[in-house]
Amino acid sequence: MSGSATIATTVFALAMAATIGIGVLSARGRSKGLAEWSVSSRGLGVLFIWLLMAGETYTSFSFLGTAGWSYSFGAPILYLVAYLTVGFAVAYVVGPALWTYASRHGLISIADIAEFRFRSRPVGILVAVVATVFLVPYIQVQIQGMGVVVHAMTYGGVDLKVAAVVSFVVAEVFVLVSGLRGSAWVSAVKDVLVILAVVFLAVYIPVHYVGGLGDLMERMVTEKAEWLTFPGHASGGRDAVWFLSTVALNAVTITVFPTTVAGYLGAKSPNALRRNALLLPWYQLLLFVPMVVGVTALFAMPALGNPDLALFALVTDSLPAPLVAAIGVAGALSALVPMSVFMLSIGTLWGRTVLGGGNGSDPRARRAADGGAEARDLRAKRLSQAVCVLAGLLALAGSLFHPDTLVELSVLSYEGLAQLVPVVLLALFWRRLTARAAVAGLCAGLTVMLGLWGTDHDPLHGINGGVIALAANLAVATAVTALAPGPGRSAAAPAP
Repeated sequence: MSGSATIATTVFALAMAATIGIGVLSARGRSKGLAEWSVSSRGLGVLFIWLLMAGETYTSFSFLGTAGWSYSFGAPILYLVAYLTVGFAVAYVVGPALWTYASRHGLISIADIAEFRFRSRPVGILVAVVATVFLVPYIQVQIQGMGVVVHAMTYGGVDLKVAAVVSFVVAEVFVLVSGLRGSAWVSAVKDVLVILAVVFLAVYIPVHYVGGLGDLMERMVTEKAEWLTFPGHASGGRDAVWFLSTVALNAVTITVFPTTVAGYLGAKSPNALRRNALLLPWYQLLLFVPMVVGVTALFAMPALGNPDLALFALVTDSLPAPLVAAIGVAGALSALVPMSVFMLSIGTLWGRTVLGGGNGSDPRARRAADGGAEARDLRAKRLSQAVCVLAGLLALAGSLFHPDTLVELSVLSYEGLAQLVPVVLLALFWRRLTARAAVAGLCAGLTVMLGLWGTDHDPLHGINGGVIALAANLAVATAVTALAPGPGRSAAAPAP
């Protein structure tokens, strides 16, 4: 191992040890129950909610995929900033509504919310299963993304598979010990590193390789104009229609993403969420930096084999080992924080709703009264933690032995989770929506989505397939509600 690789590996090892330490410290003196582990007993203020949710949006994709898409396609990558910014505007309304409903009824996940809304544990179980199917690929993407970051930052000194195992172990240890609060604390460290790293890269990389931002844009206009307009360069039809439909779909979907909802429910008050929704769009400005680095690589390394390595290829090529290590740690933590929240969210979905007997709202599936509330809560927490480990192991196995299988599903994650919008969110305001109608719509939406994807018709005439699937979902739910209305409001739909 070279001297540079030794320095970077040492820095990485120290950073991972510090991450575990921060997670352990964050749990000291806290309650041991499921609510504390899963949603921090709804006690996170504006600062920690901002750090946590910013940590969820700036992932390993921000370091790898954003630069890679900018290098490969150009303009279509702007959808990332657009949908996140619009999504926070939607979250200004949705976040407080979900927090109020969940807080009033003691709910801790989207499956919990669906079960209580429809007084049906099977509906909650279905939501948990669907959410898990589309979340596990995200865990694998983060594991593999962290592996790529660590492999690059150590100049190949740490094997990809070793880095994947390390990332899994570190994420599991601190999330099992400290839950959502630990993720928020680690996000504080990660966000400081990310901000310092991207501000430095925004100035240094263009100056070092092409003379500055002005020279970069001049060369882009004269030599790479195709990258600056839709549909970009060889993007596979990602034109303006695709851009608008994808932004609309993802902006709504992110508000019911299980990890986003975990952040909502961890807040101290609805006002904390409103302030957070006003502040978070500013954080997305940092996403422009990997985009700048990606297009700089077009001129610095025009024959780059793997576009996703554009950022770290330039970093390792032009910076000394200590700075490479610092930027690499920022990238690694950008994978670790969302990875931990994804695993926690899956554990919470299953621990209470699927394996823990539900929340007691379904009269046909009352929980056993034996052992008392505290004993049931601790049992649900242990089950949640066990599922958290199993979900992580499944994603780790995929990253080690079948690196492309689950990752292909991650392309569909937003489209699949979008089909939960009616059953989780709209149902709180659509009082006449019945469980039968919601499930029929969900099944129809998933069928249409998978059909479009399987027949290679996504996007269809430029429209994101998830939008078409969600339209079918809503149409079926509306039709079933009209043809087979359920009981009145008092029996079927608690007010939000």
